[in-house]
Amino acid sequence: MDSIRTAIIIALLAVSYLIILQWNEDYPDASQRAATTPSQQTVAGSDTALESTDTGDDGDLIVPEQGENDLVVPGAAESATSTPVAGGGKLISVRTDVLDLQIDPVGGRIVKAALLEYPISVHNETPLKLLQHGDGVTFLAESGLIGEDGLDTAKNGGKPNYATARNSYELKPGEDRLTVDLKTERNGINVIKRYEFERDSYEINVSFVIENQSSEPFTANYFAKLLRDRSADPTSSGGFGAVSYLGGVVSAPEQDLPYEKLDFDDVDDGVESLTSDNGWIAILQHYFVTALIPQSEQASVFQARKRNGLYMYGYVDPAFTVQPGATEVKSGKIYVGPKVLDRLEQVAPNLELTVDFGWLWLIAKPLFVVLKFLHDYIFANWGVAIILLTIGIKALFFKLSATSYRSMANMRRVTPELQRLREQHGDDRQRMSQAMMDLYKREKINPLGGCLPILVQMPVFISLYWVLLESVELRQAPFFGWIQDLSLKDPYFILPLLMGATMFLQTKLNPTPPDPMQAKVMQLMPIIFTVFFLWFPAGLVLYWFVNNLLSITQQWIITRSIEKSSASPAKS
Repeated sequence: MDSIRTAIIIALLAVSYLIILQWNEDYPDASQRAATTPSQQTVAGSDTALESTDTGDDGDLIVPEQGENDLVVPGAAESATSTPVAGGGKLISVRTDVLDLQIDPVGGRIVKAALLEYPISVHNETPLKLLQHGDGVTFLAESGLIGEDGLDTAKNGGKPNYATARNSYELKPGEDRLTVDLKTERNGINVIKRYEFERDSYEINVSFVIENQSSEPFTANYFAKLLRDRSADPTSSGGFGAVSYLGGVVSAPEQDLPYEKLDFDDVDDGVESLTSDNGWIAILQHYFVTALIPQSEQASVFQARKRNGLYMYGYVDPAFTVQPGATEVKSGKIYVGPKVLDRLEQVAPNLELTVDFGWLWLIAKPLFVVLKFLHDYIFANWGVAIILLTIGIKALFFKLSATSYRSMANMRRVTPELQRLREQHGDDRQRMSQAMMDLYKREKINPLGGCLPILVQMPVFISLYWVLLESVELRQAPFFGWIQDLSLKDPYFILPLLMGATMFLQTKLNPTPPDPMQAKVMQLMPIIFTVFFLWFPAGLVLYWFVNNLLSITQQWIITRSIEKSSASPAKS
């Protein structure tokens, strides 16, 4: 029994330690990440077109040969360095009910995307920027036409300068859709780059309407890409536990890759490329995702590479040809917004997997669904929803917990006898073990009954850890009093200290291990867990605290009941 108890204690500590390691891996220190940030390009002005952020070749993307999916030399995708519009062309502002964007007329790329419903922090109501250029961050979304005759290809003149009817667009109250047309013409090819927005949507449809008024066929490839440096996650709150995974992901269901991470280190090692006709590519950060979703009926080539300090994640569609006098439309889609399961499921297959619930997602996702139901339909407070979920989980494991506490109470009852046997047999472990087994058999005690039920519940705890960590719904979600953001640590460490106090009470209800070393370890457990939990999200600590209170109540009632029943024969 001593060895079993020791193994379980070690297992509990190991699980906690692994959580800390995973946390540190997902949440590297912000100061270390900032050291890797490359020098930033300058901005021509707060409302003017940007100076070039090209990586030398817009090449970055390798164009498949017409009619094939094989890759050819990078030079096929090169483009000239873009220059500002004459007179310092102003950036085009676009505002919907949920997005605030700026589009550079040079190339028509999105250089800013702020989320109006997601402030930077509880104390700073400035909308969070996912895409931006400046303030130490470069993160842009580009799309265009490359290949043989593509307007964005270097040999054909490089990025075009687009013109618009006005420099500012806004989705008015009562309107459901907003269309922004950017127009250009080159060598008889009229192109409209059209951005389409919908109310209450983070999806942006980007289409090219190509009208060939020349006498020659026009052949090109639609491309889209995200360009980002290695600057820190803007959702970072600073310090320990600042941000989760920051990097690229790709989905290619036909290749059994519904969700595959391509982090920056992978891209440092070389070009990553794969083909899919139902996939997408994205860059993730904590709670938010920027994804590129092809709309081509044929397979697209997804690529990731690094060029001059910037990381590129994008795709190229197969080549198409517009005959003289004909018009073609080629489209793609961008999602720039929060990782909300319901929304992502509607955008693209497997995009909801960007809400990464970890390897226990089979448990974590139902927990999130129940938690959201409790919040939406029972009590509109995520802290209260966590408490109700904790009660529900406790009810689910009630009988299992009762078995555990009953076993602990019986072990507590025979502790004096165990101590007598230890004194009687001294260092003779074999005789001691045999005497203990005889005692357990005589008293009908299962030595594993108090330990295994606890281990069974550990996956639920780990799953809830990922739910609270990944759910954007809990970002900046207040509870009561001093806790104004359940996704961050308790600013005054009150909850962790209360949680530690409840763990200390539990150790007093548990039987004292006969081995002095084990007894010391058990006494240290509340302190160790309290230190671990100091930096955990307040929502997770709230769950553990409430779970401990319920456990203490159940354990105390069972222990008192067994103690009374064992004392009754003695009185009579």
